[in-house]
Amino acid sequence: MKLTLIENFRALFYAPFYAAAELGAWRAEDLEVRMITPKTSAETIEILAAGGAEVSWGGPMRLMIALDKDAASDSVAFCEVVGRDPFFLVGREPRPGFAMKDLVGPRVATVSEVPTPWICLQRDLVLAGIDPAQVRRTPARTMAENLAALRAGEVDVIQVFQPFAHSAVADGRGHLWHRASDRGLACYTTLNTTRAFIRSQPDTVLRVTRAMYRTQKWIAAHPGATLAAVVSDYLPDVPRDVLAECFDGYKSTGVWSTSPIVQRAGLEWKRDAMRSCGAIAKPAAYEDYVDLQFAERVMREDPPSI
Repeated sequence: MKLTLIENFRALFYAPFYAAAELGAWRAEDLEVRMITPKTSAETIEILAAGGAEVSWGGPMRLMIALDKDAASDSVAFCEVVGRDPFFLVGREPRPGFAMKDLVGPRVATVSEVPTPWICLQRDLVLAGIDPAQVRRTPARTMAENLAALRAGEVDVIQVFQPFAHSAVADGRGHLWHRASDRGLACYTTLNTTRAFIRSQPDTVLRVTRAMYRTQKWIAAHPGATLAAVVSDYLPDVPRDVLAECFDGYKSTGVWSTSPIVQRAGLEWKRDAMRSCGAIAKPAAYEDYVDLQFAERVMREDPPSI
């Protein structure tokens, strides 16, 4: 079965998807997978709806926005891969005992490339009793530019993913303030498709889910260095030892899900964050965003690691 899979964008925390390809997980399920990358991550749901691809990966926030705009939207998540937030807050000065109130006052550079990190951080602030408008955010720049600004003393704290956090801490110019994964489940990345495709090709969706679960099992059983060797060609600008350290960090902090089940608590946390910041007006039920039948079936089957 030929399948087109939309890559949201290239990132270290998406390594499980690259591993599925390199370890032969797709081939083991008789899937011939071609990856494409849209110009912007916002286009993924539109491409799915238009039939330009069968499956995508990305944040469920896209599903939520689509359904909020159009009750007829039939895009759904069917397999969770990143269950916790992979972003960090890194400051120019040490901040032991960090609390959200510490973001009021300093110059804060938030992520501009994609909206989810700031949406989630806004929810953290609200839950801590802080109006996000109190945060003194700097003008929008890329994470690489914000890292340079931190080193130059132009900002006080940056919101970044790996390897930017690792780089800042490793050279002593930055200090880890906060791991967003510490908040708990936040359903960060899922495999998504349309209900129409599920109706027409349920066996294909099952095979995709099984391949991903077998890859999840492999990742759980191997150290970051082994995974780094497998996927390094996808991330050629990052040294393998850095990849290994970051991958071990994702595993130890629970960023990567160990089963395909879309965890209800994480999905509902993300939905509430979207509603809290005004990204959606109408919060729908878990079942409106998720089709769990395939994840539940492969969990019952309990296939071996790839």
